[in-house]
Amino acid sequence: MAEYFLRKARIEDVKAIHALLMESARGELLLPRSFTQLYSHLRDFYVLAAREGKDIKGCCALSLCWENLAEIRSLVVHKDLQKQGWGRKLVEACLSEAVTLGVYKVFTLTYQSDFFSKLGFEVVSKDELPQKVWADCIHCPKFPECDEIAMKMEL
Repeated sequence: MAEYFLRKARIEDVKAIHALLMESARGELLLPRSFTQLYSHLRDFYVLAAREGKDIKGCCALSLCWENLAEIRSLVVHKDLQKQGWGRKLVEACLSEAVTLGVYKVFTLTYQSDFFSKLGFEVVSKDELPQKVWADCIHCPKFPECDEIAMKMEL
């Protein structure tokens, strides 16, 4: 059985990250990301990687939105490794990076509110996230009828 660990994403991980995200997007668990978005935001990502080989089984990104606000996005753990704590570890890695950067308000838009509630996030109105709405959401095919749940955590 393969052994896995968390690390920052590398350029050779982009295709595997894209495949994970697209599989979840087809299941309407999250929104898809293009290769262009992934390459330009690669430094935002942590991956769940095999200790040997190039197998990537999960990812999560911390995206800076404003001077005091960051977003947890693109969280995916392959179904073979779900329910083992890897999603929590990926989010915690992003939260730790937020603190390191001096950002103490973190939010997510999610369909998995129970998961994020267990981590300490609370449901909030999307009206509390104007930077996000005008930066990203306006370009989303679901805008303005977004069905994701906005959740926020103060660190």
